[in-house]
Amino acid sequence: MTDLKLPSAMAELRPALGKIVTQSQEQLPYFAALLSSKHGLQISVDNREERVVERPPSAGTVLSAFDGRTIYERAVSGFDPGEVQRAARELVQGKSFEPYAPAAESEPQRSGDFTISMQIDPAELSIREKLDRCRELHRRTKSRDPRIVNVQVRYIEAGEHAVFASRHADLAQHLQRLNLFLVVIVAGEDGQVKYDWRSKSGEAGWEILEFTDEEIQHLVDSAVALLGADRIEPGEYQVITAPGVSGIICHESFGHGVETDMFLKQRARAAHFIDRSVGSPLVNIFDDPSQPGGFGSYFFDDEGRLAAPTQIVEEGLFRRGITDLYSATALKIPRSANGRRQDYSRKAYARMSNTYFGAGTSSLDEMLAQVDDGIYLDKWSSGMEDPQGWGIQVTCHYGHEIRGGKITNRLFAPIGISGYVPDVLQSVTAVGREWRLEAGNCGKGHKEVVPVASGGPHLLLKARLG
Repeated sequence: MTDLKLPSAMAELRPALGKIVTQSQEQLPYFAALLSSKHGLQISVDNREERVVERPPSAGTVLSAFDGRTIYERAVSGFDPGEVQRAARELVQGKSFEPYAPAAESEPQRSGDFTISMQIDPAELSIREKLDRCRELHRRTKSRDPRIVNVQVRYIEAGEHAVFASRHADLAQHLQRLNLFLVVIVAGEDGQVKYDWRSKSGEAGWEILEFTDEEIQHLVDSAVALLGADRIEPGEYQVITAPGVSGIICHESFGHGVETDMFLKQRARAAHFIDRSVGSPLVNIFDDPSQPGGFGSYFFDDEGRLAAPTQIVEEGLFRRGITDLYSATALKIPRSANGRRQDYSRKAYARMSNTYFGAGTSSLDEMLAQVDDGIYLDKWSSGMEDPQGWGIQVTCHYGHEIRGGKITNRLFAPIGISGYVPDVLQSVTAVGREWRLEAGNCGKGHKEVVPVASGGPHLLLKARLG
């Protein structure tokens, strides 16, 4: 908890929220106000052009009333106290609300102002300074190999301030998410064009975005190596997944499929597997918005729930999904801190934050020693989920051959992973102790996009590749 500087209009409205909430609460079983302000910046540099784009800001207030059966909402652009007061009156006018008393454990008293820790605050750097840093990274990369035909540097900055007020809560937070992509594109003598990328990201300051010379050279070497990659023979393989690949498997299998609004729509097979085995006893899966520095982290969700971890799978048993206020109430299950909105004008849904496999006890060398002939999946590029059929499809940008317990130089690209989720997770026979998260953005289909992260340790399993 710390001193927090809010945008001026938001700071001026905040003291009035107590009165607005109190007056509305006299007529309502539940009433809450969310003030949300989001802004962003994108910088792109490549061999041909430079672009700087400031994202259109999103700033407004959403008022929510709930009687245990129906959520009523009214959104107001901006933070004018008079308009917000008027919207609150209009929200409750002429409506008949069912009696509803939230369980005490679901609505504890909570207050606090929160902000992330940063060594180099992006707000203290000018756009020119940020552009110059992107130019310098481009310059350090472009001449490292004669086969490089283009280098792309893309910087994405997303800042957010939020205030949440209800009878039980007075909360404010400042979040700052950064992402820096470095893409190397190469061409071979036969006209082939390949590429590889690396990114630095997190909820932090510019200090997390530094690329070492070794990291840049490794990326260039990887892109060049893809010019000689083979196609993999389809079949079942022993596989070791890198932490990023483990993360996308986690995201697609026990991410969307356990967002409990999907349970209400009867679109999630997981709803029928509560306390049943869905993986080997080595498998533990969490969603945790309180992870320090996680791209999907926050101090409280858009429904005022303080961030805390949720264990989705415990030693192979599916324990629970992640919720928003409505789905938790309708299903009569405990709340989790996963009620999230794309912006103040959008509905809150049960959404992932940082979703990952828990770490195990094995080293990578110990896991490799168990594989005589298999594939090390280095990096993912896309994923699809089927919550109803519980199928999973993940495309990996490339993978390396494992032969005699060693990763060889033989490269396969691209590689697809497919299978039935419980079969894939039941096949896990070792879980690594090295652990990390990777950033992303995720929507409900093609809408309601929110920042997330996924990850975990190395996993040793069996999967069908093709």
